[in-house]
Amino acid sequence: MDSLLPPELVALAAAVIEKNKAIGRRIAVAESCTGGLVSAALTEVPGSSAVFEAGYVTYANEAKIKALGVSEDVLDTFGAVSIATAWAMARGALLRSGADVAVAITGIAGPDGGTAAKPVGTVVFARAERGQEDEAIIADTKCFDPASGRSNIRLQAALCALELLEP
Repeated sequence: MDSLLPPELVALAAAVIEKNKAIGRRIAVAESCTGGLVSAALTEVPGSSAVFEAGYVTYANEAKIKALGVSEDVLDTFGAVSIATAWAMARGALLRSGADVAVAITGIAGPDGGTAAKPVGTVVFARAERGQEDEAIIADTKCFDPASGRSNIRLQAALCALELLEP
């Protein structure tokens, strides 16, 4: 398949679409540091409309609040790159769409913006499923090599997000 996107990203997106289509599951994504890369990969796959419900690119905190219902208190207390924020983004994407599962990605792709506590390469993921209690939302932090560069951090984050969308 001809694509502007990296082949490994499109191949994983195709597998995600195929597997979710087989079980009749619709998906949504809430992206920050990946800037729509996951949504682009999913929509690169022919027939993705049978599975892909919605993609929210909420780069600014105000967008996270308005589009996904992330609490300003959560952002003020924990920051945009936090388990609490990713959790709220995933929950918001699920509640605002007709999807059965939602994944959120928020992080620091660099080259600037990192701190000692949250260095460049820090990316937080969360996954929420319809019908599960809020406590069942899965969230985790990964640290990618900052020396690999902004584009590679974003690619690795997108690949991880797609993996979380596999049934």
